[in-house]
Amino acid sequence: MSVEQFETWSMYVCVGGLIAFMIFIVWDLAKKSKAGKFGTFILFLALGLGLLGFIIKTVLVSSLEQ
Repeated sequence: MSVEQFETWSMYVCVGGLIAFMIFIVWDLAKKSKAGKFGTFILFLALGLGLLGFIIKTVLVSSLEQ
């Protein structure tokens, strides 16, 4: 495994861990603030849009490099 491959894999693993931690934080925030179903949905929608932006960026960068 080359250094470049290691860096690529570690970035995806670390970003994935960060995303999982962010999901936990949003769930805990919704639970502690008693946001209800709609408030929890809105919180996760905002987080989901951020994740979707990261995924779209990754796909665009990899498709434009080819």
